[in-house]
Order: sequence, then structure tokens, then C-alpha cells
Amino acid sequence: MNLKFEVSGRINRPVEDVFEAVADPKQLSGYFTTGGAKGRLEAGATVIWDFHDFPGAFPVNVVDVEENKRIVLEWDGDETDGAKTTVTIRFEPTEDGRTIVSISEEGWPSTDQGLSNSYGNCMGWSQMICAMKAWLEHGINLRDGMYT
Repeated sequence: MNLKFEVSGRINRPVEDVFEAVADPKQLSGYFTTGGAKGRLEAGATVIWDFHDFPGAFPVNVVDVEENKRIVLEWDGDETDGAKTTVTIRFEPTEDGRTIVSISEEGWPSTDQGLSNSYGNCMGWSQMICAMKAWLEHGINLRDGMYT
């Protein structure tokens, strides 16, 4: 069994603005990485995402970037067995000037712990899209206090 999921949402901003909100560490730190993001998402880079509401900072390997279209990341999906998961963030412009953001993640082991970790990340990515929407459309940080 291949554990994977995909979440998506529409943001009322042009694709260039939405892409930058993910790629730019300063913007990402404003609505998602509660402890800050270090490093721009560029192919071949390893950046650090820190979450104060979860223990520790996480290295994130940037596998591929296609500006305004797609970002592919790899990170530890399960600390207990060293499994890496792959995250693909896609940006699709709509005819009415909005952007569809889709985030998929896959690669967990087919274990109870892998399933649990995938559910947790699915919740996190869903919340990230909601937080990005609130940030870009209204300047509101939804993540602030969400988990602590």
C-alpha cells in the first residue's frame, strides 16, 4: 500500500503572489512556520523550517522548483525509521485570476505509525493552505495559537 494524500484550495491572488508566499522564507514565516523559515525554496537547497508549536526545526530538501508551477520537497516523514516523504506543491492559475494550490505527500511506510504520521501531515498541509489564504487575502495569521 502506498500511503499518500492530496489537499487543495483556491486563493484569490495571482499565481505569482501565491508561489512567492511559499518560496520566500520571510512570507512563509508570517503564516506557516511559527519559528521561522531559513532559506529560499530553490532546487538543490536544504532549508530549515522551525515550528514552535511542534518540537524542533526540520531540514527540508528542495528537489525541484518550476517557478509559478511546482515545488517538490523531501523531508523526514517518520523519525522512527528514517523514511523520507515527498511533498509536491502545485500552483495553477484560474481564468478569474485566482490560484489553485494543491499539496500532495507520499512515501510513508505502510505501518500504523506511517498511517498516523500521514494523517498528521494531511491536517498540517490543509491548515497551511487555509492559513496562506487568510494571510494573502486578509493579512491574518491563522496559525498563531492554532496548536498551542
